[in-house]
Amino acid sequence: MANKPKIILLFLFLTFSITGKAQVLISLLFGEKLNTDKIEFGLTGGLNRSNFNGYNDSEGLNNFNLGFYFHIMLKENSFISTGVLIKSNVGATGMPTYPIGDPEFDEIFQDGILTTKVRYFYVPIMFQQRIKNRILLEGGMQAGLRAKAFDYFNLENNGGDLEFKRQVGDDFARLDFGFVGGAGYKLKNELKSMSVGVLYYRGIVDVKKTTDAVVNNSSLNIYLRIPIGTGAKSSQN
Repeated sequence: MANKPKIILLFLFLTFSITGKAQVLISLLFGEKLNTDKIEFGLTGGLNRSNFNGYNDSEGLNNFNLGFYFHIMLKENSFISTGVLIKSNVGATGMPTYPIGDPEFDEIFQDGILTTKVRYFYVPIMFQQRIKNRILLEGGMQAGLRAKAFDYFNLENNGGDLEFKRQVGDDFARLDFGFVGGAGYKLKNELKSMSVGVLYYRGIVDVKKTTDAVVNNSSLNIYLRIPIGTGAKSSQN
């Protein structure tokens, strides 16, 4: 019975690994150890509105972000803000579909709508300045590593909705890079507390290999940051 907690922990780790959320589980388990007097650690997530700049006839696409963050103190009110977005889709919708070489398929979806979703692991590195310990101003750079990419062919007809999913990872560059910045607000006048804010990312890498146009990723992220493992320390202050 002494090994039962270890068995349960191993089962949870494997479960979260399969679903791509192992990093979040680790964050929850070890958040208290990662938070220090100089480092704030926690989870971040929110709504992401992305688009392809340079791609004609594209419209914004709503996604969700999930990851973890570090705020590393340089001096009072000045920090390095970094972390990893482990679940971050970018892309666009509203584009016309394209032929894939199957005459029957091409005829069915020729009047459809194309949606593209590209999964990235993004790492921002920003300078953060806090004003009166509540207002956060951030700016810096962000690098991304592409995981998978999918095109969704959608068609509405009298018989209902049709959708076809096609993997297109080879059509996109493996690496993305650009600049990111924005502002936020801490909900409590404390060094470590929840915060909400907005970040805008503008990529400078041509990420689309299969078009002559220069296509850059862009996204507007509305986030919520939650520090992990700070309750006990805060209660002692």
